[in-house]
Amino acid sequence: MPAQAWIVVIAAAASVSLALGARQTFGLFLLPLGAEHAIPAFAYGAAVALHNLIWGVGQPFAGAMADKFGAGRVALGGAVIYAIGLILPALWPNTASLIIGIGICTALGVAAAGSGTVLGAVARAVPENHRGDALGLASAGGSIGQAAMIPFVQWGITDYGTSGAFLMLAATMALMVFVAPRLEWAPPGPATGRPTGLAGLPALAKRALAERDFALLTLGFFACGFQLAFLTTHLPAHLSLCGLPAGLGVTALMLVGLFNIPGSWVCGRIGNSIRPEVALGGIYMVRTLAIAVFASVTPTEWGTLIFAAVMGFIWLGTIPLTSAAIARRFGVADLGALYGICFFSHQLGGFLGAGAGAWVVDATGSYAVFWPVMMVVGVIAALANWITRPPRMAAA
Repeated sequence: MPAQAWIVVIAAAASVSLALGARQTFGLFLLPLGAEHAIPAFAYGAAVALHNLIWGVGQPFAGAMADKFGAGRVALGGAVIYAIGLILPALWPNTASLIIGIGICTALGVAAAGSGTVLGAVARAVPENHRGDALGLASAGGSIGQAAMIPFVQWGITDYGTSGAFLMLAATMALMVFVAPRLEWAPPGPATGRPTGLAGLPALAKRALAERDFALLTLGFFACGFQLAFLTTHLPAHLSLCGLPAGLGVTALMLVGLFNIPGSWVCGRIGNSIRPEVALGGIYMVRTLAIAVFASVTPTEWGTLIFAAVMGFIWLGTIPLTSAAIARRFGVADLGALYGICFFSHQLGGFLGAGAGAWVVDATGSYAVFWPVMMVVGVIAALANWITRPPRMAAA
């Protein structure tokens, strides 16, 4: 790849690392906020749930703005909003500041500075024959951030309390001043005279969703969010209900992040060799088989770690492959907006997966009846991608 393309890829990975890495630490604040400021767990949980929904709603708009004005400018603005969202609960720790700060501001920040926005810039900066590798490398940034920020924030909470840790996270967003200008600052204009940005988003969404294969790709992404949000939210509780050590869940989630660093790159590279939808179907089927094996045997520490490693290797591999699939069908000019439309389905699935899991464990005292649902959803996602048709012609 040209040197300038490498700069864009590295900057995109750094942006994803900051944006996604910070939000991966939110679970560490739940109990300390209650102990320090008497904030109920359900209040913080509601803020995080709202964060996921607002992120999904905001992603198409952030992507459309990046396609028109440049991913670097949008990411920098997102970092400012993200920092404000972290400063609010640091200075005024209460339920209202959590809802506004964590639930709304950080959600809009991650939509603007995360993978859904910056991957469009990567796809436009690299030659098509290197696009899969580049998207995979940029996607791996989220896992690097997760692996680095979890111990960083845990240290901050231990030594300076939740307010100090929130301020430390907000300070990391200042790094975007150096990262954002290396991203796409002014994207190439569209090849046609049709409306772009927010003005063209409704027509773009209608046109894309009217296409059978894009709708199937979006359905698969719904299942991705459903499975991953359930595991992220409920795997530690499931292990505790099975009598395993309380710290095993945290270790498993950290292992997921570490294994996803090489996994995202490998998945992106596979997209150079075979049709991305075929690879996506394979990922969903491997996930489903891993879930089936894990749910059918009595959990052990080693079995859990192996399960976490397998799931981690393909955890975010769907992101570069989904981006590549959209680029092949529609080109790269509107990739941010189109990925955002698809990603809204992902976040809706995540909200339902996490929420339904909570309802099941409250009603039954275990997650036993939910694992078959996870398997059915995964099989549907695999089939939805496998029955898509190849693009009629290569996208420009």
